[in-house]
Amino acid sequence: MGRAKREPNDGPVIRKEKEMVSKMIDLYCRKKHHSAALCQECSQLKEYAHLRLSLCRFGEEKTACSNCSVHCYKPVFREKMKSVMRYSGPWMLLYHPIYSIKHLLNK
Repeated sequence: MGRAKREPNDGPVIRKEKEMVSKMIDLYCRKKHHSAALCQECSQLKEYAHLRLSLCRFGEEKTACSNCSVHCYKPVFREKMKSVMRYSGPWMLLYHPIYSIKHLLNK
């Protein structure tokens, strides 16, 4: 038996998560890779993260990924995203304070 195919979700919670992830990846790439535009690696990570968020089984009841009981990222992408979040997290307070506060409240 195959897995049931989930419909992509683009509700308000998922859109906000995508926006937050995008800002973190953009900031990470700009600071770490010294690039004005996203490099190929960061672009792939962003695309993958958006796909995984769209297919999140919890949909609009989604919590922060760090609190999730299900690991939906492949191990390679999970490690990359951890690096991005670890690096970008403190910088987000400076560059995107509103998003940072909202994200912290979501945890």
